[in-house]
Formats: sequence, C-alpha cells, structure tokens
Amino acid sequence: MVELRKITKDNYEECLGLKVADSQKNYVSSTVHSLAQAWIYYDTAFPFAIYADNVMVGFIMLGYYEAEGYYTLWKFLIDEKFQNKGYGRKALKLGIDYLIDRFQVKEIYTAYYAANHVAKKLYTSMGFRETGEIVGNEVGMKLNV
Repeated sequence: MVELRKITKDNYEECLGLKVADSQKNYVSSTVHSLAQAWIYYDTAFPFAIYADNVMVGFIMLGYYEAEGYYTLWKFLIDEKFQNKGYGRKALKLGIDYLIDRFQVKEIYTAYYAANHVAKKLYTSMGFRETGEIVGNEVGMKLNV
C-alpha cells in the first residue's frame, strides 16, 4: 500500500537520505534543498514522504505558487532503490487527490526537464499536457481535473 505521510521529527532524517540515480541528479532537487524550501514557504508548500508498506520510498512536495496563482507539483522523486515498481504513479495520484480534496483545485501545473523522458512519460500518462511554456530546459505541463 502506497501512502503519503507528513515529514516529522521522526522521519526527516530518513527523508534526507533519499537519493536518485546519478543519471537523474540534474533533474530533481535533493530532499535537503526541498525541505529548506518547504520551511521558507511553510504556508504554501506541502511536503510528504512517500511510503510503500511502511517503508519510505520517495518524496513529493506540492505547493501553491502565489506569483502565478496556481497549485503545482513542485518536487517529486522515488529513491533509486525503489524505482520501476509503480510507486511513483500511485504517489502522484495521491498528491493530485490531496490537492483536489483539500483545495478543490481545477488544474495543477508542473514542469520537467526536456531530457527527462521518464518524467514526461509519467506525467503524460497521468493526464498532464504540455502548456507550450519552456523556461530554460524545463517544459511546463498542466493537468485539468
């Protein structure tokens, strides 16, 4: 069973130890960086550890981007030891459901690095569509819910 759990004093150190494969490091922020951002943007950042059968397998952070006025999938990673097991898809669905249930969102934005074909495939399979916006190497996507 996959579930999202809040980051607490009991699990943050384990969260800090989550790692992606070397080939993916340019595509995702470290959990150290992400949790620092969550601290600064505590009113609008929603970080969670991803658990599968009570084992931490990843990290997801959702947020509200005040400057643009929309909700976003901000950070997302599955630890390299737990990739290709379907946890990412299930966790992403839980994150989407969280935003819908808590904030009654009608759309969710995210972006992926153009070279990150795995992220593009996952997001597209979940209903995200490219917006046409490209900032640097990041391609914008939006999910209408």
